[in-house]
Amino acid sequence: MTDLPEYVDGLPNIAGREDLIAAAIAESRRDTALLPGSHIDFGRVKACFANALHMHQPLIPAGGSDLAAATIIGNLQHMDENQGIGDNHNAPVFRWCYKRMGEFIPQLVGEGKNPRIMLEYSGTLFHGLRQMGADDVLDALKAVTADPAYNRCVEWLGMPWGHAVAPSTPVQDFRLHVIAWQHHFAALFGLDALKRVRGFSPSEMALPNHPDVAYEFIKTLKDCGYRWVLVQEHTVERPENGWGPEAKHLPHRLVCTNSQGETVSIVAVLKTQGSDTKLVAQMQPYYEAKGLDRWELAGHRVPPIVTQIADGENGGVMMNEFPDKFMEAARESAGSEVPMVNVSEYLEYLASLGIGEDDLPALQPIFQKAIWDRMKPGDGPERLAAVIAESKQADHRFHMEGGSWTNDLSWVNGYENVLGPMEEASAAFNEHVLARGMPADEHRYRNALFHLMCSQTSCYRYWGQGLWTDYGREICRRAKDIVLHDYAG
Repeated sequence: MTDLPEYVDGLPNIAGREDLIAAAIAESRRDTALLPGSHIDFGRVKACFANALHMHQPLIPAGGSDLAAATIIGNLQHMDENQGIGDNHNAPVFRWCYKRMGEFIPQLVGEGKNPRIMLEYSGTLFHGLRQMGADDVLDALKAVTADPAYNRCVEWLGMPWGHAVAPSTPVQDFRLHVIAWQHHFAALFGLDALKRVRGFSPSEMALPNHPDVAYEFIKTLKDCGYRWVLVQEHTVERPENGWGPEAKHLPHRLVCTNSQGETVSIVAVLKTQGSDTKLVAQMQPYYEAKGLDRWELAGHRVPPIVTQIADGENGGVMMNEFPDKFMEAARESAGSEVPMVNVSEYLEYLASLGIGEDDLPALQPIFQKAIWDRMKPGDGPERLAAVIAESKQADHRFHMEGGSWTNDLSWVNGYENVLGPMEEASAAFNEHVLARGMPADEHRYRNALFHLMCSQTSCYRYWGQGLWTDYGREICRRAKDIVLHDYAG
């Protein structure tokens, strides 16, 4: 199978070889090769733990003093070139954070240990690192991703290329982000590495709860070959009573039904609540798992899995405390009854016992019980809209903006300054490119898609106003102008 070039006509390889990506995914669905080489005897494991590191930097129009003409560069490069401003002095440490798992894993394996880590890097970060000449970072990551001596230790998680939040990103655009990340990742690390990417990590842990959006979200993941998704425990509920999940350290089945009555499901692994960076930096999942024993699941006694994800670079605890604690936990847990694992090999172990997706307890996105108590699947989108309005009137807590890492952050309200331009850029791309079936292997397509996805990064919504809003609006302007110039002109 032919590998992909990392850049095409000066742009990261984000589209155009959907055939190769689909073929690799189809091949991966027939492959269950993780467990034999895991070096973990799951039969004697009492409990286990898995940590994921989320890494992201946006691309910003900051390569020059004139915002309207500035080159789009990575925020890390901007920090590095302006270290006297704010917290920009952290740029060298951030850069090391992006590289250091490529150093820790070989060191621990060389000591005879069996470390594990799950990594999730945005496409904008990949491009920004390459653009600023951080080849050493990408080379270190490639070594632990491609080398059979190490790749059992590192599980990559898929994500939207531009770190777009699923609840408020148009579903057709979100699918483009997912496929673009697969393109870019395969171009960086190879198609064989892409075949091992089985789990998906939503940006900001934002899970859509609008039935039609949630359905499209999960359908996109399944269509793109993903077998499981990481979700935050307070973003889901049990269909029978609307309560939160009980067995938080066992996998579940996330079931999403739309207003037309169509249903799709995927394995969901729960990230529990807490101060994410502190929990991961201090290896709290390890110490929690040490206090657990096997739980009942589908007629078997299986080890529970304590799972966490955190920013891999933000905050003093991640920058300073994580390295020593990670190394300590990796050394202490190696060969023990409470090992480090990655989620996909754990799920493969369950499958070896005959436990499949249908055997897992069901969950659905939050507040959907309130909807299905008032309507039946298949009643259609108009009835759904009416029920949503009724539910908002009946309960002030009810919303359809999705759930994310924090209960009190909406990804819609308060972001009108940037959502309007985002929607305009998306509408232009949809009308002039997608609806017309324009080929994805052309430079003009990649250029328009690149700018559209850059504009949809969560950073421009998170801050809501000020310079970041200016950045977002400017990239939206460029995306819309590129579409209209190249396709509607």
